[in-house]
Amino acid sequence: MMQTIVIELPLHCAKCKKKILAICTTADGVTMVTLEREGRDRVVIKGEDVDAARVTEHLREKVTRHARLVSVTNDE
Repeated sequence: MMQTIVIELPLHCAKCKKKILAICTTADGVTMVTLEREGRDRVVIKGEDVDAARVTEHLREKVTRHARLVSVTNDE
């Protein structure tokens, strides 16, 4: 089952963006990662059986403590 995960976090610099993309793309089941900068900085992850809590935890540990899981929706 496809999922769409939205995580809100500050995107300070190119180095942070690179770390965020590296963490998100190496998670199991991820097929697509996009960065959104409209109003609030967000990462949108699409994939199958992705552990959203684990990805958010890794982002908090490696990049910023301010990563917040906004939503997880199942796409059919």
